[in-house]
Amino acid sequence: MDNIYNDKRIFFNEGNTLEYDFRLKQLKNLKQSIQDNESSIIEALKLDLSKPIFESYTGEIGIVYEELNHAIENLKKWMEIKKVSTPLYLQPSSSYIYPQPKGIVLIISPWNYPFQLAISPLIGAIAAGNCIILKPSNKATNTEQIISKVIKSCFPKEYISVLEGPGSEVIDPLIKSYKFDHIFFTGSIPVGKNIMRLAAEDLTPITLELGGKSPVIVHKDADLDNTAKKITWAKYYNAGQTCISPDYLLVHQSIKEDLILKIKGYILEYYGKEKRDNLSRIINQDRFNRLTELIKQGKIREGGEYDLSFKYISPTILDEINLDDDIMNEEIFGPILPVLDYEDISEVEEIVNLNHYPLALYLFTKDKNLEEYIIQNIRFGGGCINHTLSHLINPNLPFGGVGYSGMGQYHSKYSFDTFSHEKSILKSPGKLEPNFMYPPYTDTNLKIARKFMK
Repeated sequence: MDNIYNDKRIFFNEGNTLEYDFRLKQLKNLKQSIQDNESSIIEALKLDLSKPIFESYTGEIGIVYEELNHAIENLKKWMEIKKVSTPLYLQPSSSYIYPQPKGIVLIISPWNYPFQLAISPLIGAIAAGNCIILKPSNKATNTEQIISKVIKSCFPKEYISVLEGPGSEVIDPLIKSYKFDHIFFTGSIPVGKNIMRLAAEDLTPITLELGGKSPVIVHKDADLDNTAKKITWAKYYNAGQTCISPDYLLVHQSIKEDLILKIKGYILEYYGKEKRDNLSRIINQDRFNRLTELIKQGKIREGGEYDLSFKYISPTILDEINLDDDIMNEEIFGPILPVLDYEDISEVEEIVNLNHYPLALYLFTKDKNLEEYIIQNIRFGGGCINHTLSHLINPNLPFGGVGYSGMGQYHSKYSFDTFSHEKSILKSPGKLEPNFMYPPYTDTNLKIARKFMK
């Protein structure tokens, strides 16, 4: 580790990462390496999570290509020195913002989207001109290995390197022993808290992308067919192992039964017995056992079937759930959808705030006033109106949580900003400066100051 870290510090201090041409070349090298290894990445995701090829491409590889293309196209603009206005009392000076790399950054990624959630922040760190140590999740072992292969094939180890092995054995000693200039973590709240405590010892800035219980709210005026289709897709994509997956359904009581019936129809259409390959599998036995215990709470309205030998859990709908049940007090992270109903919208606000603050929120309604009320009165990371998940894939939108769902944001330009320090510079010609700012202070000085600074 000494060599891995110290070589990066030397490489960075020598200024190797500062130039536009260098950063652009690295982004293009990364894209080429991913293209060269695309079939191996898909195979690794199949071995780790039994992901359908479509989900592997759209949710892991394709979204990374989009990030890379956006960064390659806009890098020069992002790196530009920005001139900003200067107050009259500081004239004839000029003011500028210089975006500069932070230094050596540590990126720690999770197992649920093991390729995308490792590479996406990496793109921003490269674009911003940093050296990087990347720690993918060891729970997705095959994907961890292919990430290491991709990185080694296109970057020198003194610039970017991958650490393999169990996170619990690697991450804590790493943060305790070495001073990073930024830590980027995606994962669970308990692990995020621990990393934040460790980072605080050196006042290391940190980005936390966590999770939480993200509600999908369906009001009585919603288009039921469109709503059911989008909820079914979003909830069971990657078998519900998505940080912004709809965690539970809050539906107006007048349409509850009709909506459940519609969702059941789409479950059959998308994931019926001859279509089980459209559903990913649970990552490991511990997660599987936890989810099968949660299924025992409430009344099963659909699904509830499971097979440990394949780590398969069918798309499940649970009814008659109580707010104090375990399933309503922890993020589910699996293909189980609890259903709660409400009569008045004030109940929705109360229920959502029991688990503040969700990473995502989805609302289905035609009522513009209700839409605005929910956006303004409930705190959450981001979300969609009459859609699900899709705010994540717009490169012009920041992605991040608030409160317990995380801090900081990324994707495209926001990733560049996260891994950059904006250095403020005021340039003075050194003459013709206003003398009223300097002692000895007189009534005239104060009068002038009041005139300009009022």
